[in-house]
Amino acid sequence: MKKIYFAGSIRGGRDDAAIYKLIIDLVGSLGCQVLTEHIGLKTTTSMGEASRSEKWIYDRDSAWLKQADGVIAEVTTPSLGVGYEIAKAEAWDKPVLALYRPSRGQKLSAMVAGSPGLKVCEYSDVSELASPIKNFIDKL
Repeated sequence: MKKIYFAGSIRGGRDDAAIYKLIIDLVGSLGCQVLTEHIGLKTTTSMGEASRSEKWIYDRDSAWLKQADGVIAEVTTPSLGVGYEIAKAEAWDKPVLALYRPSRGQKLSAMVAGSPGLKVCEYSDVSELASPIKNFIDKL
């Protein structure tokens, strides 16, 4: 079973949590284990993160990222953490698929859009993601 690290904004804003959940469910339906399912929850406090140190969260997430076969990152909501995770994944030669909704009026970071090491997929509705996500997973 392929392992996917899903990245989405947590501290940068949780407005897209419902979208993250739909994407995570889609990835799971394709037979993958999503190591970071909690990203799709309305709040991450159910993971016990409120009582954990920053270092503990960093170590846990780094371990998940290292064991992942690939990374799928929803990058519409700017997030320092997601950018950091993408950079780590690239440094560790992990394939990265960045999902972006341009209709929100925000421009995608040039560091993401211009990176030759990752694939950017623009979409307006989650229903458009089944094929690009399946293609990404099939190539892992």
